[in-house]
Amino acid sequence: MGTVRGDRRELAAAVAGTALAGGLALSAGGQTWVTATVQRPEPLPPTTAELAGSSLVPLVSAAGLLLLAAAVALIAVRGAGRYALGLLVALAGGVLAWSGLRPLVTDVGAAAAAVIGPGTRADALTADVSAGWPVLAVVAGAVAVLSGLLTVLRGRAWPGMGRRYERRPAGSTDTPRRQRTDEDRALDAWRALDRGEDPTESAAEQR
Repeated sequence: MGTVRGDRRELAAAVAGTALAGGLALSAGGQTWVTATVQRPEPLPPTTAELAGSSLVPLVSAAGLLLLAAAVALIAVRGAGRYALGLLVALAGGVLAWSGLRPLVTDVGAAAAAVIGPGTRADALTADVSAGWPVLAVVAGAVAVLSGLLTVLRGRAWPGMGRRYERRPAGSTDTPRRQRTDEDRALDAWRALDRGEDPTESAAEQR
């Protein structure tokens, strides 16, 4: 019993971690990562654009959606399927962490210029990075990697979806039939009259 409870706790931790990582990724991707100021020829004033993480690094939002879907799938799959899903979650977490790290360790001027529009030169652009949101993406990636590795190492022993959620075969008699009421019998009598039949004969045959 203790082993079963431990397996269920591990499954719950992996599902919660994967879902948390996906939610954090989507939240971070929707925020402003870079404020870009573009210098224009005089007498035109400089222009400023706020660029979201999802536009600078589209893989952030893509990884977030994938992780949310994987969190649901972890409950349903078993065996080799769960092992493969764990690898996918860990890989998505690595991609997410690298995507959040890039604006912090590389020059984002070229990426920002490409997002703002054609003809924008990177050397005429000043990019101010809001570090908090990329760091949040890195944290989300780390959580996803840990959840994926936990699934790879321990997922084969975890329970799957309960029997009540499984699809029942056609013709299954597991669901008890509802007991007929006087109202049901009255409706049957009216239907018999509509068909030109004698409802009293049908009732006698049923007895």
